[in-house]
Amino acid sequence: MAATDRPILPEIESRLHSLRRSERKVAELVLAQSDQVMHMRVVDLAAAAGVSEPTVVRFCRAIGCEGFGNFKLALARNAMSTSSEPFSLNERDTARDYTYKVFDATLETLTQVRDSLDLDAIEAAVEALTNANRAEFYGFGASAPVAIDAQHKFFRLQIPSAAHSDPHIQAMVAMSLTPRDVVVAISQSGRSTALLEALDRVSESGAVTIGLSPGGTPVIERCSVAIPIDVQDQAGARYTPLPSRIAHLTVIDILAAGVSKSKGAVVSRHLGRLSRGLQDLRS
Repeated sequence: MAATDRPILPEIESRLHSLRRSERKVAELVLAQSDQVMHMRVVDLAAAAGVSEPTVVRFCRAIGCEGFGNFKLALARNAMSTSSEPFSLNERDTARDYTYKVFDATLETLTQVRDSLDLDAIEAAVEALTNANRAEFYGFGASAPVAIDAQHKFFRLQIPSAAHSDPHIQAMVAMSLTPRDVVVAISQSGRSTALLEALDRVSESGAVTIGLSPGGTPVIERCSVAIPIDVQDQAGARYTPLPSRIAHLTVIDILAAGVSKSKGAVVSRHLGRLSRGLQDLRS
């Protein structure tokens, strides 16, 4: 079992005395300030611990993580398992009770996803989308509305865009792509067979693939830019909200904000024209 499959803080404690002295400095800081470390970059953690960045990476590997991003994901999972209560409804819940429960579950999920996001991957995805000839968004089931929302956002940023939830259309589009195109694969399971087949065809075209799905899943492993989005499974209840979809929508917003910033004044003027033009369509 990988270290990231177990609570990471107890794992660090159990390995503390087997670490090198410099790695132990990182470990002690993480154990003392895990909440703050979740928000740090590798350079920040190295400076706070008084060690080099390669030492931080060696520490991550020494405790069973593949790298710094994987380590931060493990920290976020640890916080999730210790701080959150599973979403559940009962017969005595009032409208106020279940309203607050749904909001609380969604807000907590968004915080956990924010703290575990790989910011280097976000930057790489923003760069790819900014320079794309066109952007295609693939999603099935509950991920299809996320793909449609993404298409709406990115065509407004002057990037030719489309959203596809039909596997045959995905396959045909994949075979027409070029290395200057980008496909964003959105999946809450990360295991859809049809989506994986489409990604294989996209890879043959040389286009950039950006994956939004749980870490360690086949979708993430097939994408050239991986953005793991891990949401705690709340199986077993009669009804649970779908905070993973909200998390995916939020990450799409983050990517759109990054692209808008990268394109600067040109896209700002374009969005202003769109806004003024839409006023004529409203009563």
